[in-house]
Amino acid sequence: MTYLDAHGATTGTGDRSRPRAVLPALCATQITSWGIVYYAFPVLNPAVTADTGWPTGATTAAFSAALLISAFAGIRVGSIIDHRGPRTVMTAGSVLGTASILIIAGAPNLPVFFAGWLLAGLAMAATFYQPAFAALTRWWAPDHVRALTVVTLAGGLASTLFAPLTAVLADHLTWRATYTVLALVLATVTVPAHALALKAPWPKAPPAPAHAGDSAATVVRSRPFWMLATALTLSAFTVYAVVVALVPLLLERGYSTSQAAWALGLGGAGQTLGRTLYATLARHTRVIARTTTLIALGGVTTAALAFTPGPYALLVALSVAAGMVRGNLTLLQATAITDRWGTTHYGRLSGLLAAPTTTASAIAPLAGAVIAAPLGGYPQLFIALAAISAAACLTALRSASTSGRRPGLQGPPGE
Repeated sequence: MTYLDAHGATTGTGDRSRPRAVLPALCATQITSWGIVYYAFPVLNPAVTADTGWPTGATTAAFSAALLISAFAGIRVGSIIDHRGPRTVMTAGSVLGTASILIIAGAPNLPVFFAGWLLAGLAMAATFYQPAFAALTRWWAPDHVRALTVVTLAGGLASTLFAPLTAVLADHLTWRATYTVLALVLATVTVPAHALALKAPWPKAPPAPAHAGDSAATVVRSRPFWMLATALTLSAFTVYAVVVALVPLLLERGYSTSQAAWALGLGGAGQTLGRTLYATLARHTRVIARTTTLIALGGVTTAALAFTPGPYALLVALSVAAGMVRGNLTLLQATAITDRWGTTHYGRLSGLLAAPTTTASAIAPLAGAVIAAPLGGYPQLFIALAAISAAACLTALRSASTSGRRPGLQGPPGE
């Protein structure tokens, strides 16, 4: 049975192209991979620096370096998945992720700690959202928005589950033992899931729609692509700086590490809640309108956190609201390529789009830690981040496609 996708291309569906095990497996692996490789770090970093005496800037730089490695490795990962499918890449990434966390846990000095995080960056490129999105966009077309939403709904629970869990483990174990336990969990969940659930035949790419006949190289050179990349990059810088800086912001305001971890974790629940709204938003808004609106809302929630010293319940509510926006921005980036240029070169174009945004997310934690003090503290940092969101919003207005496709309403998932 065939359907016309959102661009008019015929796409086959059925059990062969919709392997049943893929969606639940990727839900489980995204929760676990993000929760352990990414969200455990802001919770454990204070313990790492207190125990080792390593500067906070240095340990944060190691984490940022991992994200930079992920940004550039992701381009190659996307190309491989376009041609060969996700199984080998994501399984290898899971093995490498486990090894990298164990190296970090046992690092006797800062250079080894850095080496562990550099390997973790390769694992991120092979296991985080981008390879999962590439797999789902090909296997689930034309219902890919539904599949992407389900996986990101699950992924939004990563911080909700693992930030508090990491804090609990750290209360009873050293940071090294905590990372070791988490590495074992990562191996147990992700390696078999990727190896066994992603075995289905990799379907051929659908024919390129008429408006998207240009090559991937032509798209990348176009003004809409660069404006979109710039807007999403500035937005990503803000979003990821807020995620990592939220804990020190609350600590600076007198709250405990546990309270800060819960605020961060509940922000992840906000991501999940926000993502339930994206399909409806996509049905009723034009591409440019929802891009600018979501980026603007990111700036508003960041500013609100800057100007709200308490009470704690209000700060948690703002963290949840920021998480809702963050969750929608993830889906916005996941669908940005198909909304404008179709699915034919999704893996490569998505990797190229993700490279600068991931680079921004890599720089953001270190930049936030470095400039917070000169700015006068974390509230002032959040004000600066809100201003960057405003600049991203203005840039997004110039990302309208001129390819001939009307950048209008995206059809409902499944159309």
